[in-house]
Amino acid sequence: MRIALITTLLVAVTAAAHEPTKKAPATTAAAIANDPVAAVLVRNARGFESGDLAMLDTLWAHDDGVTVFESGYANYGWVDYRDHHLKPELEEMENVKYQLSDVRTRVTGNTAWATFKYSLAADLKERHVEAAGLGTAVLEKRGNDWKIVHWHTSAPRRPPARPAPK
Repeated sequence: MRIALITTLLVAVTAAAHEPTKKAPATTAAAIANDPVAAVLVRNARGFESGDLAMLDTLWAHDDGVTVFESGYANYGWVDYRDHHLKPELEEMENVKYQLSDVRTRVTGNTAWATFKYSLAADLKERHVEAAGLGTAVLEKRGNDWKIVHWHTSAPRRPPARPAPK
């Protein structure tokens, strides 16, 4: 009986040691400050909000391995995403509010991934837009810093327009 109990405990401890680090959602400032991966994602949101491409440049990997999937479109490489998607988008927006919530991170070695919820509000020249959805990010530790290498966000489909009454 004792041997079975000890064996069960050893198996459980060994399994836990090989499991990726699990963290509670980083939603408060204190939780984010203690989670360097979540902190990068929140800084990315602040850079987007302020239109600070120089700051965003410090958070993303600078190679062609970067992938970004947003709303059914793909960009390959940080320069492609920055110059052909992000920069034109930011130039059209004013009064941007971009918030992340329910940020959940996992780290294994030099790779981290996170899931999150996002909300976005901004003024365009012709209208105000609001969106919310889910996201996934993958980061790699490069030197002492975590760099974003993959970003995927999606929003729920809008319900179809109702036909005009006859």
